[in-house]
Amino acid sequence: MRSVRTDPRKRLLGGLDANAFLRRHWQKQPLLVRGAIPGFEGLLDFATMIELASREDCESRLVTRHAERWSVEHGPFNPRRLRRLPRQNWTLLVQGIESVLPSARRLLSQFDFIPHARLDDLMVSHAPPGGGVGPHFDSYDVFLLQGPGQRRWRVGRQRDLSLVENSPLKILQRFVPDGECVLSAGDMLYLPPEFAHDGVAVDACYTYSIGFRAPTHRELVSRFLSHLEDGFEDERRYADPDLVRQDHPAKIGGAMIAKVDRILRSMDWTRRDIADFLGTYLTEPKPHVVFKRPARPLSGAAFAAAARRLGIALSPGSLMLHAGAKFFMNGEMQRLGPTGQEALRKFADNRRLSGRQLPPRGQAADILYRWYRDGYIELQVMRSKG
Repeated sequence: MRSVRTDPRKRLLGGLDANAFLRRHWQKQPLLVRGAIPGFEGLLDFATMIELASREDCESRLVTRHAERWSVEHGPFNPRRLRRLPRQNWTLLVQGIESVLPSARRLLSQFDFIPHARLDDLMVSHAPPGGGVGPHFDSYDVFLLQGPGQRRWRVGRQRDLSLVENSPLKILQRFVPDGECVLSAGDMLYLPPEFAHDGVAVDACYTYSIGFRAPTHRELVSRFLSHLEDGFEDERRYADPDLVRQDHPAKIGGAMIAKVDRILRSMDWTRRDIADFLGTYLTEPKPHVVFKRPARPLSGAAFAAAARRLGIALSPGSLMLHAGAKFFMNGEMQRLGPTGQEALRKFADNRRLSGRQLPPRGQAADILYRWYRDGYIELQVMRSKG
């Protein structure tokens, strides 16, 4: 595990520029950065974590260790339950805080050297001394950014990834660390997929985990076939006017196999179909994400005037990607003519647009207004400072 001195110009990655980090470390080897975000004070306190863990629109878990036994509870939780937790050996985790806290989205924007299409979410965990989730590995890349407090991490590149049987958590049976480090506020540890690790709180501490999507090939195939099915409009039924009598009525005949083979092969696709699938699939909101429509939406003209004055921003839970002339917002696809494309690309890349960058009147402006009414975007002055 390599430790790197801090360079103020490239502090987040320990003096490396993005290309060097991707070349040397991404999905290859861990990286420890001291002072990646100096004096990082975190984004929330325990009272706010309790509030989020009690909400239906947030995913939360409580992991408790009893000697060598583990238990897991899933939220939403009764706040009184969380206020009465013991002084050690538990961890409260809240996932996807970027969908409810604008400050979490701003933190994630520091990691935009990785494509938005690969980003999953920001999870925060709080633990008193001894708290952790056991030695385990993740199937995806993760940046572990330390908030207030300290956590000791043991890390190992091991081939034996067998798990403890009948455990509610994916705990490694035989964890053999190669090294360890203690992270303080602002320190960060990057781990590639399947690097075994175990983090235990030294004192009451917070850890912010920036995770990335890594769907299995099986999931991609399944979802893509479902996407093709949605666009397959041939309503004809199987027919066999040339049917002849078979000696064995239970046999699946070669003629039937050939007919179905031709039907299935008619479901052709192109790279454009794949791009459309990825855009809708990767921006599809998670089940718990809720978009709040404006209670008293402005008229189109009033919205345009306010947007030119204030600028606009994506709502914290919104996901937006683009591919050519197509724009994907929260699982929906929209094709644009030439006018407005560049503005919407900047909007997707930066998650905000100033009034001067807004597209002129026309299709793009109409789309923005519709997204505003759906709760997908906001006037910047309306955004919470949370």
